[in-house]
Amino acid sequence: MNIYQAVLLGIVEGLTEFLPVSSTGHLILTAHILGVDNSGFTKSFEIAIQMGAIMSVILLYAKRLSTDYEMWKRILVAFLPTGILGFLLYKLIKTYLIGNDKVVVLSLIVGGVFLLFADRVCERFCYIGDIRAMSLKRAFLIGLFQSLAMIPGVSRSASTIIGGMLVGLHRKASAEFSFLLAVPTMIIATSYDVYKSHSTFTQSEWHLLLIGFLSAFFTALLTVKVFLKFISKHSFFPFGIYRIALGFSYALFFL
Repeated sequence: MNIYQAVLLGIVEGLTEFLPVSSTGHLILTAHILGVDNSGFTKSFEIAIQMGAIMSVILLYAKRLSTDYEMWKRILVAFLPTGILGFLLYKLIKTYLIGNDKVVVLSLIVGGVFLLFADRVCERFCYIGDIRAMSLKRAFLIGLFQSLAMIPGVSRSASTIIGGMLVGLHRKASAEFSFLLAVPTMIIATSYDVYKSHSTFTQSEWHLLLIGFLSAFFTALLTVKVFLKFISKHSFFPFGIYRIALGFSYALFFL
């Protein structure tokens, strides 16, 4: 991997981490197109630069994260399923799933179909506009949906947004809860991966990680603001169609 590739991958991460289109899937597909080797470092890089995107959410929601106890209760309850399963299945996921193009393609298509379904359901049944009005039971159910995102291509954002809408959260509330739930989920996931892999990184690889981190941070900062404005007035329909089209296009031209 070179600097140019690290910057591009960081931008892709920042653009896609909080959209329901699968940041991991886009990183894997982008790395494939750029000719980046599917090495152990590349897999760690794709996980570690997510921290840059998460830091943008911490900056944007700093006040709520530091003062809203009721919101934190729901975030932590929703985090439990992924926290437990991620710890137990870490080695299996990194060895057999991350970097698997076929898994990504299938996940993009199936996830797109479910996103379209949940969006349609939300038009009639979503009635909760405030995250704090959501019960802890509903928060836990969203957490179960998030755990599906350990499969590359599913999308952590998409799975939590789908889960949020299916338990009654409005579109914008589902998106915001997805952002906030990313804070403990991704900080722990990325920190754990760096801890397990840091001893194998060279000095130049640390530089590439920093470049990817900064690219993801600044890109995500803008993306989150634009996405919230968009979803306040529109549905998730374009994202569902995009996922399906991308999955079939990649299968057709690259597999």
